[in-house]
Amino acid sequence: MATLAALTDFNWILKSVRIAYLDCFSGISGDMTLGALIDAGVSQQSIFDAVQSLQLPHCELSTEEVYRGAFRATHAKIDTRPEHHHRHLSDILELIEAGELTASQKTLASSIFEHLAKAEAKVHGASMEDVHFHEVGAVDSIADIVGSAVGWDLLHVDQVISSHVPTGQGSVKIAHGTVSIPAPGTAELLIGVPLQDVAIQAELTTPTGAAILTSITDSFGPMPKMTIESIGYGAGSKELTEQPNVLRLFLGHDHSPPETDEVWLLETNLDDISGEWIGYCTERLQESGALDVFTTSIQMKKGRPAVQLSVICKLEHVELLEQIIFQETGSLGIRRWPSHRHKLDRRTHQVTTRFGSVEGKIGISSSSPPSFSPEYESCKKLARKHHVALREIYHAALNSFDPSNITP
Repeated sequence: MATLAALTDFNWILKSVRIAYLDCFSGISGDMTLGALIDAGVSQQSIFDAVQSLQLPHCELSTEEVYRGAFRATHAKIDTRPEHHHRHLSDILELIEAGELTASQKTLASSIFEHLAKAEAKVHGASMEDVHFHEVGAVDSIADIVGSAVGWDLLHVDQVISSHVPTGQGSVKIAHGTVSIPAPGTAELLIGVPLQDVAIQAELTTPTGAAILTSITDSFGPMPKMTIESIGYGAGSKELTEQPNVLRLFLGHDHSPPETDEVWLLETNLDDISGEWIGYCTERLQESGALDVFTTSIQMKKGRPAVQLSVICKLEHVELLEQIIFQETGSLGIRRWPSHRHKLDRRTHQVTTRFGSVEGKIGISSSSPPSFSPEYESCKKLARKHHVALREIYHAALNSFDPSNITP
């Protein structure tokens, strides 16, 4: 028998959607992403162990608490030595494959580098296999990307949303010379991404940041409806005079909305028909596909009492059900319109009482424990069998329902 305490203690979470929101008001880079992930609570040791498993030459990872403007943030530091050779995509994919990463982490890390290679190939008119990675092929960039891929995988988020992205203004020096911001590779990666105009003379969004962002983000826009669980602040390397150079990562959850579908509502007013005829019409409508049929007492012009007959049905049943209404009621007109409805997750369920088994339906809500509704016919059968009141069967069935036994 379910008790009030059982209902109170029942921790029911249905279809809870875990959301990550990236507030890129100062752009995004690899170290900002990595710092924000760690600051939000992702295991730093797990990220570092995964990066170290790549056996990158002379690569040391650490974090430090810094201030950007007046705000505290985590800065992910990757100390390396200068290199004199550049890597191809195949070289980096081999490093990732050889590392001690999960399959999903390898897939995400590889996908980010493939996005980079595709953008660079487009810019330089080369194939992805022939692209030489310069800045993004360096040890620190590899560590940033792989570490970020591991961190995102450990978040276990269902949806990633980002704000509009500022690129900054001015110019930046890359391996091919000085170019305007955004750099060609960055610009190519940001095709289709809504940009934000921020008048700061600096590169706010780097190729690494753009590649990570476009590989993980599902949509761009304002912060969604969500319950915030934690916020991570990832610091960029530069100190901006105009605003804090940080990336904010919001982690939270939202419950999926109820299932929705479209139904049609048919209505007609009846003031010259007997109750028996309406009852018979209702039976025919239910047998012919109506989802629900109900009547409402109304008062028409000149004070005449009447009944409003309402039918809820699917589009494919509208024509047949209207024919039945016209035939059985003599109505001269039917109002109809489509309607959207929200539905709880519903399932058939059976409970055991001292009178026997009772069939019913459970409704599952994201904000409360499951509810149980005994079926009339099942209760009626037991009431007649045991010669007890119908309400006694109903009460026995409700008291026998234990929501803690229901799995999502």
